[in-house]
Order: sequence, then structure tokens, then C-alpha cells
Amino acid sequence: MNKYELALVVNAKIEDEARNKVVEDVKGLVTRFGGNITDVEEWGKKKLAYEIQKMNEAYYYFIHFESESSAPGEIESRIRIMENVLRFLCVRQ
Repeated sequence: MNKYELALVVNAKIEDEARNKVVEDVKGLVTRFGGNITDVEEWGKKKLAYEIQKMNEAYYYFIHFESESSAPGEIESRIRIMENVLRFLCVRQ
């Protein structure tokens, strides 16, 4: 099992319920592909370094998990098509 960190940048213009649903959906993807979530950090609303889709602010989340090496690719391919995720990055620790 490898340790990974998944960084999510979520749209700030959506409601709290919709934003929580996005995070729960991503956590569901991690567990669906055999991952074990160890920690979820919510950094809150931050100013972006540059404008993304005409937005200057977004919510940041960091999900730490353990999984096999094939899981991050599957998770990323599913996150890529989510509307309210502006950016994401999964790195091995």
C-alpha cells in the first residue's frame, strides 16, 4: 500500500451542500477503488494565484489516503469530469 495526497480545488460559487457533496463523492471514489482514507484537511476559501474559469477564489481540500498504485489513475479519471472541481493533483508521499 502506498500513501497518497489528493489536493482538490473546488468551485467557491456553489452552495455548502453542493460543495460537501463533491468532497463526499471524491471520498467515495477513493474507497471504491480500494483506498483507505486517513485524513481530510479543509483549508477553506483561498484566493487563487491566477483566474480559473473567471473565478478568483476557491475552496481547498487535501485528502490523504493509502491504496494500491493503480487506484490514483482511476480516481483522477473520474474527478476530471466533475464540474465543480476546478483543479486537482494526486501525489505519492
